[in-house]
Amino acid sequence: MAMVAHPPPGFKNEGKSYYTIWRTVFEIDTKYVPIEPIGRGAYGVVCSSIIRETEEKVAIKKIKNVFENPIRPLRILREIKLLRQLKHDNIIALKDVMVPPNRRSFRDVYLVFELMDTDLYEIIQSRQPLSDYHCRYFLFQLLRGLKYIHSANVIHRDLKPENLFVNGDCKLKIGDFGLARSMSQSGRGMSSYVATLWYRAPELLVGSDRYDASVDMWSVGCILAELLGRRPLFPGTDDINQLERIVHVLGVQGDADLHFIDSERARKYIKSLPQSLGVPFASIYPNANPLAIDLLEKMLVFDPSKRIDVTEALQHPYMASIYDPLLDPAADGPVDLGFDDDVEEDAIREMMWEEMLFYHQQGEVASRA
Repeated sequence: MAMVAHPPPGFKNEGKSYYTIWRTVFEIDTKYVPIEPIGRGAYGVVCSSIIRETEEKVAIKKIKNVFENPIRPLRILREIKLLRQLKHDNIIALKDVMVPPNRRSFRDVYLVFELMDTDLYEIIQSRQPLSDYHCRYFLFQLLRGLKYIHSANVIHRDLKPENLFVNGDCKLKIGDFGLARSMSQSGRGMSSYVATLWYRAPELLVGSDRYDASVDMWSVGCILAELLGRRPLFPGTDDINQLERIVHVLGVQGDADLHFIDSERARKYIKSLPQSLGVPFASIYPNANPLAIDLLEKMLVFDPSKRIDVTEALQHPYMASIYDPLLDPAADGPVDLGFDDDVEEDAIREMMWEEMLFYHQQGEVASRA
């Protein structure tokens, strides 16, 4: 349970309440009343909360010491900017970004999300039976949300079960956009060290800095495999081991399927791996719907240019019973983040402040500037 806390000396601010959650002091707007902690990670602590006036339940994420290193503020700003612009049933809603007392010296950021019951990782790891319909419905929602994201010219780059939030009615929403990028940035020079290892596409494993939305479709294929088998398909220990596991299942690739790899050394290494004709997915998942296997085979293709895209996946026969293209909204247009990775701290701080103002009336915060 959250406990009422006294503010640190010299830090009491009007309009703010103080609570201790997992030994972390939350300085939050008085409209929110924390209920209990629900998670913590490298960047901060998350608690459930209730809005006093409406009794709506939300999740508050405190991100401590935002400017402690140069990577953290970039990821946070990227997520805030994207979630303000991406509005879809299958994307987590960012409902508020609290305005700190001081515009130029704030250290912590508080994000308020809609509250979800769990995530897909917890469901997969549980003993709850997963029927073919469960797998199909979760996949459908993931693809539907991803199509909207791609239509906004955005690559998520970190799709995995932990980043897919689920409610008791099986409603699924995509979250965690800290590694996302505009596709206009997806030419040479973009980092290949993205996506959690087990869901990282082959083109990323060989260090390519030239890739596109097909990296998301590889991750979706890995997630579908995990739904079918209740365990990761490629649980590698490092980039090399990950690549070896992929080649073992898909088979050794010929020259025609390695054209996207710029590094001659990487191509030679892949061709030097023990000869394998591959392992049929139908033998790995003997109880799976054959249509699910067919779609999986089209997602987990080594050559990204031959990988199925999100629209084609939604139109696959496995989705036929639940996909309606007339109920498939696209984004209003491309999303422009408006900054590059080399932006300086003062500029990031100012952009964060401007984003905060989108959630609050100017008059409420004018005196804090």
